[in-house]
Amino acid sequence: MKKILLLFLISAVGFTGCSTTDPQKKKEAEIKKRAKADLRAENDDVDFQAFVGRLKKAVAAHDVQTLSTMMMPDFAYVLGATEAEDRKGPGVFKYWDENGLWPELDGILTERFAKKEDFWVAPPQFADPSIHYTGYRVGVHRLGGGWKFVYFVNG
Repeated sequence: MKKILLLFLISAVGFTGCSTTDPQKKKEAEIKKRAKADLRAENDDVDFQAFVGRLKKAVAAHDVQTLSTMMMPDFAYVLGATEAEDRKGPGVFKYWDENGLWPELDGILTERFAKKEDFWVAPPQFADPSIHYTGYRVGVHRLGGGWKFVYFVNG
């Protein structure tokens, strides 16, 4: 009788620790599996990674000289109600200084990039049409064989 009771207790402990019996753990495992699959959407081109690495370093150092060479001449930094009200080009660094946006830009650049139309954008939530993302976002685009920093806007 003691052997049967001992065998029953060991079986009970073994089955309660089994993750296949818990549906919540199955769901969590599926979500993690899907998240890992989504990470493959990242642009793993060496030139893209090198560009983003240089961009991150320049932003962290507030190196406006280097950033100027990496940006489009009509770099967008404020979205207006209409395209005519957008702020582009000169004045971007002054605007970032006045509004304390360097840390925000630095933080956005730590996010992974995802493809959205012709651009690679960060954070990846902006590329997902099912999410209505309205925060700050960064866009880069391949132009003439090289990468350019196209925009850093909010909303």
